[in-house]
Amino acid sequence: MEEAPWKIALLWLLAAACLFPGVTPPTALFAGLIFSVVIGRTDSKRAAKIQKYLLQGSVVGLGFGIQLSAVLQAGSTGLFITAGSLVATIGLGLLLARWLQVEATTGRLISTGTAICGGSAIAAMGPVLGAQPRELSVALGCVFVLNAVALFAFPAIGHALNLSPEQFGYWAAMAIHDTSSVVGAAARYSPEALAIAVPVKLARALWILPLVAMAAALMRKPGSKASLPWFIFLFIAASAITSFIPAGAVVYPWLVIAAKAGLAATLFLIGASLSPSLLKTVGWRPFAHGIILWLAVSVLSLWAIRHWG
Repeated sequence: MEEAPWKIALLWLLAAACLFPGVTPPTALFAGLIFSVVIGRTDSKRAAKIQKYLLQGSVVGLGFGIQLSAVLQAGSTGLFITAGSLVATIGLGLLLARWLQVEATTGRLISTGTAICGGSAIAAMGPVLGAQPRELSVALGCVFVLNAVALFAFPAIGHALNLSPEQFGYWAAMAIHDTSSVVGAAARYSPEALAIAVPVKLARALWILPLVAMAAALMRKPGSKASLPWFIFLFIAASAITSFIPAGAVVYPWLVIAAKAGLAATLFLIGASLSPSLLKTVGWRPFAHGIILWLAVSVLSLWAIRHWG
């Protein structure tokens, strides 16, 4: 069935409007959710593709606002925390999936998405696990909904608990699934929190590659490949340029502003992709699995950061 041209035009008009100054990430996401409920999912294939590259470009642009020394310090500090939390999260996730009688592949996808970086990890692991389109949709739908909740809830909780920007940055990077929502929540909290959250989150995302390679070996599908997250290295390059080429100091702030605008448009497209029919597809068992696992990770990581950070 062909989609109405006016719906497609309205989707991209509103996405473009999110690029204007003053549109915050939570506002953009909420507008996307309203669009999905009132108008419905529209031009979804093109939106998913543009959303992917827009997010990656926005993350790279944010690198022009963060000194390389801060990136390296945050990444190295978060490396050991990330490794421990990854193993614990996947192990707990698999146990929960068995207890809740969630389909095996769906449970593995949700566990992996929670442990590493949400939709990106699920998309990378799907072919290795032989996931069917329905299983991918269920896992992605669960993660996307929790991302939307985290974007609004985490800054409010952080302020209520008087978390320092550094504590919030680590917490957001460890407990929120997707990079877009991590960046959105941290940017809403403070610039200092954003400077911590982005490199720690990207260090966490790098675990996609060894995990997918390990899964491919265990599943005996050596031909399976994970796409290399090049944008992570471009983010580091952007930070290095800012640190060592001061001649561009006039341009760098504008690149950061453009990156934040791109993030808002990305979150609008994510919200617009969450249709009521997709939420019905998820079902209560995968939702319960995702929620319990996410809450456990959020609470335990927050406790660890406040006591040991």
